[in-house]
Amino acid sequence: MEKLLISLEGIDGSGKSTQLDLLSKMLQSQGRNPLILREPGGTTLGERVRGILLDGSVERSAIAELLLFCSARAELIRRVILPTLDEGRVVILDRFIDSTRAYQGYGLGLGATVIDAALRIATGGLTPALTILLDIEATTGLRRAASASNGVADAIEGRELAFMERVRQGYLALAEREPERFLTIPATKPHEEIAQQINERVLKLLNS
Repeated sequence: MEKLLISLEGIDGSGKSTQLDLLSKMLQSQGRNPLILREPGGTTLGERVRGILLDGSVERSAIAELLLFCSARAELIRRVILPTLDEGRVVILDRFIDSTRAYQGYGLGLGATVIDAALRIATGGLTPALTILLDIEATTGLRRAASASNGVADAIEGRELAFMERVRQGYLALAEREPERFLTIPATKPHEEIAQQINERVLKLLNS
């Protein structure tokens, strides 16, 4: 496969950073040079938007939050993702379209019509070939996230347990809707076991 776009998803504390690192190392061992990107981020605009979104002192409505994410994503896709895919490189995203659906759609309660319209404009229809969902109970995820940040939560992590549970259920609903694209793995499994499942699926795609 000449072009391969992969996204990693999951609530805060699901272990995405660990698996991103392991997947990157595996691909490098295969002679690939993957590009790892986080959302929002990856561009000057994206990093500034990230600062706003993670700042708990900046109030915003749910629709404003959605559009901020989408503006950063539109810039990232056109300036970085598409040119990199055209080079034949693998692109791996720490969060992408399904984060918007889960967090702003299910978590904040914005309807699917609004979410889908915003995503169509931002992405131009770009969808990952594979989305890896690391599933974990909201209480466990929040506890892990708090421990990793020494108890200092950003504006997204700091939302209440009920919000994060809605996000988790949203992710599971999305995965059930598109089983061919999603690989759902319990995030409480050992890191090596999770990585093995991910590697097998990615290598299958690369060799198809």
